[in-house]
Amino acid sequence: MTDATGGAKGPDELRRQIERTRTALGNTVEELAGKADVKGRARARAADLRDKAGAMTVQLRSSAAQAGHTVHDRATHAGPRPVRTVVQAGMRHPKPVLVAGAAGAVVAVGVLRWRHAHGHH
Repeated sequence: MTDATGGAKGPDELRRQIERTRTALGNTVEELAGKADVKGRARARAADLRDKAGAMTVQLRSSAAQAGHTVHDRATHAGPRPVRTVVQAGMRHPKPVLVAGAAGAVVAVGVLRWRHAHGHH
């Protein structure tokens, strides 16, 4: 407890007040250090974006594969010969199609993030 002037009532209370003050100061210093660590925050943000891009790539691959199967099925059963040839070539060599789709998605995400950061909603 404290006396009427706000001071400690003895050495034990003074030690407890000092320990509480040290703990509070330590927490404040940690918070300030975290805010001042621009490189660390940038690294964490970059890692978060990499994770999101990886998840988006998986989703795009799945969507592209599903769309490819649908288009392949439709093209093999009907449609002009040139369309079937292009679709079959895409099915034989899906990696360039997936890379192009992923690159397009990365560009789209970048444009959206840039517009959001610059207030273009």
